[in-house]
Amino acid sequence: MSKNPHEMKIVIGAGEYVNNPGWIHTQEEEVDLLDERTWENRFDECSIDAILAEHVWEHLTYEEGIEAAEICRKYLKPSGYIRCAVPDGYFPDETYQSIVQVGGPGPIDHPAASHKIVYNYQTLTDMFECAGFTVTLLEHFDEEGNFHQNHWDEADGVIFRSKKFDPRNQGDKLAFPSLIVDAFKTVVNHGEKR
Repeated sequence: MSKNPHEMKIVIGAGEYVNNPGWIHTQEEEVDLLDERTWENRFDECSIDAILAEHVWEHLTYEEGIEAAEICRKYLKPSGYIRCAVPDGYFPDETYQSIVQVGGPGPIDHPAASHKIVYNYQTLTDMFECAGFTVTLLEHFDEEGNFHQNHWDEADGVIFRSKKFDPRNQGDKLAFPSLIVDAFKTVVNHGEKR
């Protein structure tokens, strides 16, 4: 991705984290994934280069996730993408799964009581594809509990809760991984935006 200073890149549900200098960090009350009015009040359609959402989509139902992705898609440029990280439903660790489960207690600093879904790589891919995106897996576990990692550039959005950056995940043992994808806005019909 280019280093163009005129690019518009936003972080959804940034919380207190500012892991992506130069990006616009937003909270739910500013930009709500399910309230398009909060988007149209702040952004033009097809104006955003990148959207980063770290541990946000699991607070929506599957259907709400599709709706949110469709809203994001409307505001992304034709070459835009969403970098999304969620808890990984295939990570084979009982303590982790009890923390991230639907309605779970969550870690002390990130309550999971409002989790509505635990994704695996198949369900997260399907959800974004239903909204018209093409998905690239960056970090995930498969059905057998094996970890897979593809190269990804932090210049395109830092995900803290990752193998790459979270100090809990360094070395051979992962303690708190995320399922991470890039979902690219798909262009169809000879350049016409879908």
